[in-house]
Amino acid sequence: MEAKKAKDSRIVNTAQVLSVDLNNYNTLFGGVLMKKLDDAATLSARRHSRVKECVTASTDSIDFLCPIHQTDSVCVESFVTYTGRTSMEIFCKVIAEDILTGERRIAATAFLTFVALGEDKRPVEVPAVVPETEEEKFLYNTGKERAEIRKFRREKSKELARYITLEKPWDK
Repeated sequence: MEAKKAKDSRIVNTAQVLSVDLNNYNTLFGGVLMKKLDDAATLSARRHSRVKECVTASTDSIDFLCPIHQTDSVCVESFVTYTGRTSMEIFCKVIAEDILTGERRIAATAFLTFVALGEDKRPVEVPAVVPETEEEKFLYNTGKERAEIRKFRREKSKELARYITLEKPWDK
């Protein structure tokens, strides 16, 4: 399977911030931004793997760095930064731009992991990724460490799940 360039999976979505998207602080709801991140990352994963279906395996982190206001546009950029055998790490950056002044700022960053599925709903191999820019190379070179942390965290989550009750609180 031939490796693919990181830029070939790049998705850029820009939208205005609507009043319905605002919380009681008049900034963009975190959940609205999370949906935008998942939507863009899904497309990056599908574009890289060229399969019909990719599923979200994890959201490592979403770091909200500064608020996004109604006077801003919000641009979500995503691309594949690192791959395993069947998984793809997607980096998302969120750029808020004040439409009145043109000031741009990094409003959030996120890492999501997706698994490519075949027609039988089983994981399938994905191409390796080739970084070219300084940003892509940095993310690629630090990807293995994030993958190891992700694996450790997943094991801890499985361990935790063995202790979590399925009982309904009102039946206790």
